[in-house]
Amino acid sequence: MKYYGPALALAASLLCHALPVSADPLPQRWVSAGGSLSEWVVALGGESKLVGVDTTSLNPASLQKLPSIGYQRQLAAEGILALRPDVLLGSEEMGPPPVLAQLQAAGVRVESLSAKANMATLEDNLTRIGALLGDPQRAEKALADYQQRLATQADWVAQAQREQKAPGVMLLLGHAGNSPMAAGQDTAAAWLIEQAGGRNLTTHNGYKALSTEALMALDPEVVVFADRRLVGEEAKQALLKSNPALAATRAARDGRLVALDPTLLVGGLGPRIPDGLAALSAAFYPASQPLAAEAQPTP
Repeated sequence: MKYYGPALALAASLLCHALPVSADPLPQRWVSAGGSLSEWVVALGGESKLVGVDTTSLNPASLQKLPSIGYQRQLAAEGILALRPDVLLGSEEMGPPPVLAQLQAAGVRVESLSAKANMATLEDNLTRIGALLGDPQRAEKALADYQQRLATQADWVAQAQREQKAPGVMLLLGHAGNSPMAAGQDTAAAWLIEQAGGRNLTTHNGYKALSTEALMALDPEVVVFADRRLVGEEAKQALLKSNPALAATRAARDGRLVALDPTLLVGGLGPRIPDGLAALSAAFYPASQPLAAEAQPTP
């Protein structure tokens, strides 16, 4: 009798690889909470699957036409369930937890991704979104392109710093003229400042209101401000009104108050971060030829 053991094993192996691996079906109706993650869904070809987004998901503008599920930290199950989603994608910032548990109990897949500002986290997030969309190759290419842009950014900063030392920078996050919070260590804001070639002057963790004395002692050369309600000159005037001491800093005296889109700080590193970094770098190193032209201090 002939022995077919190895041949049968090889045939079985080939057959198993030829057949699709059993897995949960890809979600077709998506709700997204967290601006950067929503932007990645669009960038990776999934915009047509979105049936709702949170209030931080403002880019691209087409997302603003979708039903809103409210602010990412204050979600309500009823509004989300009314959209009949297969999946709720959001950052670890979304909640509250009882609402997420209620959605899971109702059969909604809840995908909570990290919002940490680093490339390892971005790689994990893009890998997961690519898998959920059924297009991992597109996610891999997007990551490679992103890494290349950041490498170009780093080279630009290194060249600029040969001619000018890194400026001391403070980032203030405000809300319609209320007392702003200074971005400290281990925040997306701190990562942006450092990658753009600045020195983040604060030493606390997270976001914290600063006293007048602390602000004057730090005396930043550049102040980056991001207001969640106001924009442009209106945001700058509201900032100065709520912080009179700011007018005495080097940043204000030299006209180096720089506006930043606050949605860049929500949900981790998003697709527009390289453009945002180029904009900040141009403001930090005005004597160098900028990578992008959109970044100039508010007059």
